Amino acid sequence: MTSSITRRRALQTGAAAALLTAAPRMAFAADPVIKLRVLETTDLHVNVMPYDYYRDAADDTVGLARTATLVKAARAEAKNSMLFDNGDLIQGSPLGDFVAYRRGMKKGDVHPMVAAMNTLNYDCGTLGNHEFNYGLEYLQNALGTAKFPLVCANVVKADGETLLKPWLLLDREFVDEAGAKHKLKVGVIGFVPPQIVQWDKAHLDNKATTLDIVDAANKHVPDLKKAGADIVVALCHSGIAGGERKGGEENAALHLAKVEGIDVIFTGHQHFVFPGGKEFANIPGVDVQKGTLHGKPAVMAGFWGSHLGLVDLELVKAGNTWKVANFSTEARPIYDRVDRKIVPKVESEAAVVAAVQGDHDGALKYVREPVGTTSVPIHSYFSLVADDASVKIVAEAQAWYVADLLKTTPYKDLPLLSAAAPFKAGGRGGPNYFTEIKPGPLAIKDMADIYIYPNTVRAVKVTGAQVREWLERSAGIYNQIDVAKGGEQNLINDKFPAYNFDVIAGVQYKIDPTQASRYDDNGKVVAPDAHRIKDLTYNGKPVTDDQVFIVATNNYRAGGGGNFPGADGKTIVFEAPDLTRDAIMRFIIERKEVAPKADGSWSLVVPPSNVTTIFTTGPNAAAYQPAGIKIEKMGDAPEGFIKYRVVG
Repeated sequence: MTSSITRRRALQTGAAAALLTAAPRMAFAADPVIKLRVLETTDLHVNVMPYDYYRDAADDTVGLARTATLVKAARAEAKNSMLFDNGDLIQGSPLGDFVAYRRGMKKGDVHPMVAAMNTLNYDCGTLGNHEFNYGLEYLQNALGTAKFPLVCANVVKADGETLLKPWLLLDREFVDEAGAKHKLKVGVIGFVPPQIVQWDKAHLDNKATTLDIVDAANKHVPDLKKAGADIVVALCHSGIAGGERKGGEENAALHLAKVEGIDVIFTGHQHFVFPGGKEFANIPGVDVQKGTLHGKPAVMAGFWGSHLGLVDLELVKAGNTWKVANFSTEARPIYDRVDRKIVPKVESEAAVVAAVQGDHDGALKYVREPVGTTSVPIHSYFSLVADDASVKIVAEAQAWYVADLLKTTPYKDLPLLSAAAPFKAGGRGGPNYFTEIKPGPLAIKDMADIYIYPNTVRAVKVTGAQVREWLERSAGIYNQIDVAKGGEQNLINDKFPAYNFDVIAGVQYKIDPTQASRYDDNGKVVAPDAHRIKDLTYNGKPVTDDQVFIVATNNYRAGGGGNFPGADGKTIVFEAPDLTRDAIMRFIIERKEVAPKADGSWSLVVPPSNVTTIFTTGPNAAAYQPAGIKIEKMGDAPEGFIKYRVVG
């Protein structure tokens, strides 16, 4: 197979091109012109090798080893180039867990993600929210051997200083189109979602706080320009979202684009691709074709190494200043999908593979270690439409763990519920992004397959009214089905992440998708008279608003992640030191054999027969039939998915 790459560009103009239109190109003929290519990786999540540790199989859709080949080719095409990373490096795959929990990470040790990146001569990077999952000491040790600097402007330590340098000036020499050399100062500034103080409260309390992304930019970008930056690149580990700015946004890249002095924005966090992507269509200020945010060039390079982001800048010198006169943006993939099959576009870069081979082998040995057995299949193919064993085993393990630890506390006699969500449910992860564990031995890799995040166990004390509203928020994953309209309608709201679809075990209820969602995608009440949750009961009796429950959940949800009623950090009554994944593993070890059963504790209210309610799932779903709901296969769907309809 060839490693050559076909360039598919989206040439664009935006505000910069308007300048060229207003002034004839010949006016710049005597001025130096530099063509600079800036490159982005983002959300690598310790995916270095093209390998899926959960399936224990090769995977051509992931891996910095493949992205590195795109980097090499992109550099060869340009006279001048720079490479940046946009965060979420050290957590997110079993390779990362192997290092954190088995191999260890002392000061001076080289993290495999860093070892791989050090072979590519990155110019600079920033932090992602998942950098904080293992604590500040681990973060510092893991990134301490990086041969490239990192910046972050909106994480502030208890002493008032930023955790990292907020910005840097990189002195670089570039060659113009006439062959002359010029020294430029490239300013780089970084940002992370301010919600990290909620998501990793246990690690950051009394140690660090965060600033709003735009406020931090307004504070530091003028200093960056005053220090002599010729151009400014923003490394924004934050996504693209519309709406009025209120401050504290998790996805603030569009608002950041309005900050004067920033020339290029690298985005991430959302695991989407930009330019392109239906997720960003019709957002004022966003041009998905040209790849601009309020006229400024921007890219989001997918996730797990799936893409390389490119921004080609044409810099023109006028007097003593350099201006962006034109630009183009692109997100280059490491694979294509042809006839529903993955076709790799590049091979792995040998130096990257060699840098992590030892840790990769260690991770494989680690994830294959057995812990117990299951007598039933555990899969997530229908986890968004029916009660599901892959979610139920998490809920059971959490409840078992919390019940044991609360038995000597004042909460021991309160009814105990358990909230869990499906993590691997297709979506942007693709048609193979599902949990599927066949009956038989369960290994550590299966624990990571069932529960992919390094969350810790929490317990919250809530009322029956809050339980109901918690479920209403969760039910936002469904589009409203229009009975009057009839016909074929998509059930699942693609913008709603599956990890926010909490199922609460211990109560019984139905969800009616013909009703409007009470909450929008950000957790704000938008339809106060709407009620999707029906027949909510506990032990066969209706749940009353003033009943009191303990809910076992995780630190992300209990700390406010997803903006769920009853889970804002103020209702926590117990904080466990253990990972949810470890609680699941202990549960299985004690049981020796498990048989998680989807017992129909929740179900969908099926719309009338004039509506064809459809959803998509993975090809392997055909081997299974969900409990409590009737479905019918309808045929192939885009991107390798299979389309089903809900029958009853």
